Amino acid sequence: MSKVKKTAIRLTLLASLVSSVSAMAADQVTFQLDWIPGGDKAPVYVGIQQGFFADEDLEVKIASGRGSTDALTKLATGQSDIGSSDIGVLMAAKALDNVPVVAVYPYFTQAPHAFFVLKSSGITSIKDLKGKKVATSPFTSSNAFLPLVLQQNGLSETDIQLVKSDPGALAPMMITGSTDAIIAWVTNTALYDAQAKSAGKELIEMPWSNSGLSLYSSSVLASEKFLTERPDVAKRFIKAFAKSIEYTYANPDQAGIDLHKMVPEVDASIVSAQIKSIYNLVYNDVTTQDGFGNFTDERIQKTWEYVAEANGLSKDALDPATAVNNHFKPE
Repeated sequence: MSKVKKTAIRLTLLASLVSSVSAMAADQVTFQLDWIPGGDKAPVYVGIQQGFFADEDLEVKIASGRGSTDALTKLATGQSDIGSSDIGVLMAAKALDNVPVVAVYPYFTQAPHAFFVLKSSGITSIKDLKGKKVATSPFTSSNAFLPLVLQQNGLSETDIQLVKSDPGALAPMMITGSTDAIIAWVTNTALYDAQAKSAGKELIEMPWSNSGLSLYSSSVLASEKFLTERPDVAKRFIKAFAKSIEYTYANPDQAGIDLHKMVPEVDASIVSAQIKSIYNLVYNDVTTQDGFGNFTDERIQKTWEYVAEANGLSKDALDPATAVNNHFKPE
């Protein structure tokens, strides 16, 4: 065998060895979703497809979820390391049982909750829901804030007929007339609008933020065990995730393609439309004032006051600062 050939073989073996070592060095992280994949969940898929996590030597696995409560449970029990969920659900849980989970990075700095109706229903305001059938998911954090929003509009829970159903069935129930209205996040607007149009109908969105419900909502939450045992991994993940958020909202069409590659049943154009429609939940007057990625003591306190009232809890039941850990945000 020639010297040149031997050298080539050695280089090939060396490259293979380096590649193997590199693959072994990647830290594995399980990211917990709190809802079905859609535009608001795009950043984690973007982080994988664009290599932001790989750049931080991370291998990310995505776990499915069915609501904020479900996601919080999986984080608290160690089934997942880090994920997305409503900070209000976290606060309520910590007030009652001090679950070992904390918020480490804000995502939605405005409330995403809303009622959806068809234009043909004749319902044009929240007050018009009196005596109507309203469908919601059993696990959504919106349910906790429903009494507050109804009260702000002169209604009570007894004024509506509330039914609970699987999140995937909500829009079809509304479109077929099985319910007069549904409760969901505005992250679903583009999808619901497409479904309504395919049935020759028009959708009306009634955001609860228009009724004064201004607070932190969807956030990145992490298991305290994960933060304690693998702090460097957590910090690298959040750094990459922050970069993923920025890329997602700057490149919604590509973000839709990235998610579709990993979840083929989700239409890339719908994802792109969803991202564009929820831009103001992520970047708004709050982030302009406080900077993106920053929890402020004042808004954390305000969020807790809403949560306490919505859940019938004493405001002394929790020091809301204990629900947040700001030590892992990117520098």
